[in-house]
Parts: sequence; C-alpha cells; structure tokens
Amino acid sequence: MAHVRFDDLVPLHIAVLTVSDTRTLENDTSGQYLVDQLQEAGHKLVDRAIIQDDVYQLRAKVSAWIADENVQVVLMTGGTGFTARDNTPQAMRPLFDSEIQGFGELFRQLSYDDIGSSTIQSRSVAGFANGSVIFCMPGSTGACRLGWTKILKEQLDSRHKPCNFVPQLKLFDNQEAMKCQSRG
Repeated sequence: MAHVRFDDLVPLHIAVLTVSDTRTLENDTSGQYLVDQLQEAGHKLVDRAIIQDDVYQLRAKVSAWIADENVQVVLMTGGTGFTARDNTPQAMRPLFDSEIQGFGELFRQLSYDDIGSSTIQSRSVAGFANGSVIFCMPGSTGACRLGWTKILKEQLDSRHKPCNFVPQLKLFDNQEAMKCQSRG
C-alpha cells in the first residue's frame, strides 16, 4: 500500500474511555491526561466515558462508537492487568477486524525502562474495527503518558513519516483530508 502524505494535520475525532469501578470524572487523571493531550495535538474529543470493568458494557460502548461515522479513534485506559476485574483485552479483541500486534509489543518494550520486568503484567492491545482504531492502555497516568508521547502522538498525526494510521481510518470529511494531502 502506498503511503499517503499530508502537509497539514488532519484533525481526528477521538473518544476516550476509562475502564474503572472506582474513578469519576473528578479523579480520572489518566482519562483527563489523554483528553488534554489529544486536544493539544489538534484533534477533537467527540465523547468521553467511564465504564465499569464489565466485558459486555465495554463492548456495548465501544461498539456504539465504532458504528458512529464520527468516531475514528478510541483511546482506552484501564482494565489491562491480570486481576479478575481486568477485562479490557478480552472485551475488545472480538471487535477487532485486525489486531495491531506491534502496539502491545512496543508499549511493553518502552515501559520496561520505567517499571522493569513488571511490564509483562500489561496486556496493552490495539486493533482496527470498522474503520476506527482502538488503543487499550493500562490505567495509570504514567502508562497513558508513555503510550501517548512515545507511540500515539506520532501515529495519529497525519504528517508523521514514513507512515501513520490516518490513511487507514474512516475519514469523516474527505474534502478536508484531500485539502491536507500533498500532491507529491
């Protein structure tokens, strides 16, 4: 597949989901970090939710988002560990049309510098579903910071070369994307 190049940022429509039995909007520092960073990068927050760590509630919410033509990216935080209440990977994998295996691998590799061998207890996953991309990260703000700064910020930036995820996403405004695309 040829690499599509953009001269200008294509702002993406992003939803943020915090998976937690205890967090609220007032104390959800990880979800708020992702919201702040995506907006600072020029993207648009289209929805934000906090859902208890329940496979079917998670699938229902994310299924609604990926069915929505206005949602191109879902950023999830929480539920990626190994406790009985950590259900994010098994909730999301059936929704994936294809898994982005390199995301979890790279996340754990980068995380090793911060937390050492404890990184093997992270089940970070990502995948494409109905033209949207879903990224599932651990619930700590540090993990979200690592995921955003070391992986997602570049891969969600249409100008990042040699490639990024933007050409694989459903585009809510093809005319806007075409204006940004270089003719080179």
